[in-house]
Formats: sequence, structure tokens, C-alpha cells
Amino acid sequence: MSATEFAAAQWTRATGTGVDPHEYRRVTNGLACVADWGPSFLRTGHDHLRRAQDAASPLSKGEHLLMAARWFHLATLAPYPEAHRAAAEADHALGRALTVLEPDARRVNGEGFTGWLRGPADAPGTVVVVPGLDSAKEEFLDLMSALLARGLAVFAMDGPGQGVLAATTTFVPDYERVVGRVINALGVARIGLVGLSLGGYFAARAAALEPRVAALATVSGPFRLDWERLPPPVRDIMAMRTGGADAAHEFVRQVDLAALAPRITAPLLVVDGDQDVIPGVTNGEPLARLAPHGSYLSVPHGDHLLGNARPDWLPHLSDHLAHTLTGTPV
Repeated sequence: MSATEFAAAQWTRATGTGVDPHEYRRVTNGLACVADWGPSFLRTGHDHLRRAQDAASPLSKGEHLLMAARWFHLATLAPYPEAHRAAAEADHALGRALTVLEPDARRVNGEGFTGWLRGPADAPGTVVVVPGLDSAKEEFLDLMSALLARGLAVFAMDGPGQGVLAATTTFVPDYERVVGRVINALGVARIGLVGLSLGGYFAARAAALEPRVAALATVSGPFRLDWERLPPPVRDIMAMRTGGADAAHEFVRQVDLAALAPRITAPLLVVDGDQDVIPGVTNGEPLARLAPHGSYLSVPHGDHLLGNARPDWLPHLSDHLAHTLTGTPV
């Protein structure tokens, strides 16, 4: 794949993450090959760090740090020997940004997870945001903002094999145990979960097996995966995140929600884009149909993660979680 094709394929994901589309064009237009992606995106992140250092106000400093975190995370989306360094820089920039913008935000770490708890201490509900195959807590800042605006607390996490933990850990099949440890660490009686891409599978599995999950939403989450039909790039990323091709094959074999979906008692919203067609991936409609309290939102023009259709699903999903957790209209 050429650099132009790769940049076009990542366009809505990157702009959905919140980077400026014009800056994205300028950066990607200068790529000679896909191998240039990581270094170029790292440089752009460092440009924003310098702007943060020179900012005239704490607000501007924080905004540039958040933008740096986005660019550092996006640097990890192409094969790149320094991907772990980029993930660490994204993590560090996000932490610096929240220290400036939200001094009450709290870093919470535990076995198999790390992340930031944001929002009021007396929030009526807490939502845990679960990333996917190659996403991380720095990718979904707009989703977090929408939930925070509705008065909820939000814990944006990296789990095993994700984000800043990808350098030292691999995916685990029993993600519900990770979610259970998160709930214990947060000190809350119940939570909402929103899982994105493969995180949709993690979140749905956790909701089926962890009774403290009281609300659930998935975005572009797989109902089932078929190893033989998955595109080679997806298999390669899966192998990196699981510790090898054999481990990836075994992990993919377990990604099947047919038996677990009927056990999800929490109100569930499944969001899919009709343009999200990946060989070997069964999208979320069966999950919504088999779950006792499932509902389904399909966006005709939506692609994977629906970065090209934010107004069509983000407010609805945020309202679903807020209403379910608080019991009051939003």
C-alpha cells in the first residue's frame, strides 16, 4: 500500500480522533512511503509540545498537549520500530494535559490496566472507555468530553496489550477480570462500559460475566472473528498484540459472543457503520438481537469507528449511557 492510500484509509479515523484535517493533509502529503508515517507523526506531536511550552495561557498549553497526545497515538497506527516510544509519549502528553486542564483528574493503575479518572467526585455514574486492537485511551477524547458534559465520571483506560501497556503485556481472553479490577480500583458499585472496535468485544464479554456492569455500548465491535478470512494486516497487528501468530489464532478463535450475548442483562446499544466491511469480521447486529435489552443503531454512511459520522451516533450513545446510569433524562 502506498503512503497516499494508507493516509486515505486512516483519514476518518484520524480526524475523528480530533486532529485538524488541514494539518493531517499537510503531514500526510509529505510522506514518501508508509515507513515515514511514524516519524512524521512523532515530529508533529513534538511541534505541539513546543507550542505548549510557548503557550500564553494554561488553557492553550493544555490544548496543545492534548493535540500532541493525539498525534503521538496516531504515530502507532503504521508499522514503526518506535511505536512503543510513541505510545509512551502519548501517555505522557495526556497526563501533562490533564494536570493543567483538570487538576482533579486521577491516574489509576492496577494489574493489567492503567488510565485516567476524570469528572466530578460525586458523579451519578462512571463510564469506563475500553479501546480496541490498536487504539488507546488517547484516541477517544471526544467521546470522553461528551460523557463528561452529561455529568458522568469517565475512566479512560489501556488494558493488556493496549496503548502504553502494549510494550510489556499482551491481550488476555478473560478481559472481564481486568474490568473487575478496574471497578474495585475506582471504588464504585457499578459502571457503564463503552467499547470501541475490538474493545466492543471486550466490553460485551465483561458485561456478560461481570454483574457490576450496569450499562453498555459498543462501537464497531465484532460479534465474531474468522482467522482464515481476516486481512493480513489485521492478522499481523493481532500477532503483535497477542505475542505471536499462534497466540493470535487462538485468541481470534475465542472472539465469539453467541453464547455470551444472552447473558448481558444491562441495557445495550450497538452502533455499526454500514460501510464498515472487513473480511472475517461479523459486525454487531447479532449482539443487539441476542442480548435481552439490546438496541441497534446502524449508520448507512458510517465506516469503522464512524469517524465520518460523529453527529449520527455520539450524542445518542452518550445519552444512552447517561440515562441508563442515572435514571434521569438528559
